[in-house]
Amino acid sequence: MKRRQTSKILTLLVITGLLSSCDKDSGSTFTVENPVNYEFLRNGSSTVSFDGQTTRISMATELTAAMTDFDSNLESLLEMYANQSASGDDVNPFAQASLNESTKSVKSKVAASADFFSTNTVEAAKIKADIESWITAQVNEVYPNRNELASEGKAGQIADGTSARYVNAKGLEYNQAVAKSLIGALMVDQICNNYLSTAVLDENQNQQENTDGITGEGNYTTMEHKWDEAYGYLFGKSTDTGNPLATLGDDEFLNKYLSRVNDDSDFNGIAEEIFEAFKLGRAAIVAGDYDLRDQQAEILKQKISEVIAIRAVFYLQCGSRALEADDLGGAFHDLSEGFGFVYSLRFTRKSDSNDSYFSRAEVDGFIDRLTAGNGFWDLDANILNEISEQIAEKFEFTVAQAAN
Repeated sequence: MKRRQTSKILTLLVITGLLSSCDKDSGSTFTVENPVNYEFLRNGSSTVSFDGQTTRISMATELTAAMTDFDSNLESLLEMYANQSASGDDVNPFAQASLNESTKSVKSKVAASADFFSTNTVEAAKIKADIESWITAQVNEVYPNRNELASEGKAGQIADGTSARYVNAKGLEYNQAVAKSLIGALMVDQICNNYLSTAVLDENQNQQENTDGITGEGNYTTMEHKWDEAYGYLFGKSTDTGNPLATLGDDEFLNKYLSRVNDDSDFNGIAEEIFEAFKLGRAAIVAGDYDLRDQQAEILKQKISEVIAIRAVFYLQCGSRALEADDLGGAFHDLSEGFGFVYSLRFTRKSDSNDSYFSRAEVDGFIDRLTAGNGFWDLDANILNEISEQIAEKFEFTVAQAAN
């Protein structure tokens, strides 16, 4: 884990002070003021804005909760996902009126990054359809059997301690598949493969306009706003968005699982590394230091990808232990979460590369192994350990470290 610790040291050196750096091409020297909190001002007013990201996190939260509300219907669930009759139409599926009035949607930003999917429309369409199909199957397969006991080849409910889990014929909880897959397909893809991409940050005349301090409708340059939108997919629902580490776990998606990973002694400090990279990268944009900005983007891609991989291994190992203890309800719940994190591996991003850590074929291979035959009913520790090892070997952590 040397690389992770080294990047932490380099980042912490500039938490509260001034950093001087030199552009390798022009020889220009920059002084970057890295604030304590993620707070940036122009003419006394904030330049930070990520309302769209906060809205989509709220939409996804209501969607995944509604999937286990058996009073929900398919029309309302699909509307929560796609928001096709947005802004004032008769279909108002959200409890929050502001979400019903919004023209944003979850589906429109799923597998929609510039780097991975702008020219890969076939795969993008399949990913959007996968999530829609799990929503549909929850209503068509699980709802009718919610009062029946699940068994091999039969959807229904299964006990997990004092809780009831509602699974399909293979033991999968569709609501968990949707929630955890959205972490990758929405949050991670938009952060790592879209808003932190130079194709987006430097699009058109963004660099020159940022250097010149040209702002548009908001009190921010386009580049500042793009970076903030990446930040919003992780910290947009934080109680204090300027100081989000004080209350990690303020949403049910990437923020929550960054908190879980950070709580593991093997990975403690990763949340601070990510926050500092976001903050220092934004400060570099203000100073016009685009090399330093890009260095922070690479740190973010690596660290956020690690979070997904660590949680994928964690849940596969939890599921393995529960299966060995003959706790099928607990195992199926863990494996359902693991399924979603494995699906999310496709959206991870290697630093200094245009590639994901995992190809479509690799992720499909993992999913096929998890769902072959009777799915979770047929799984054993050997299969889960093999998949876990294949995930961990691409990173600088071990299965044992992630399994804590």
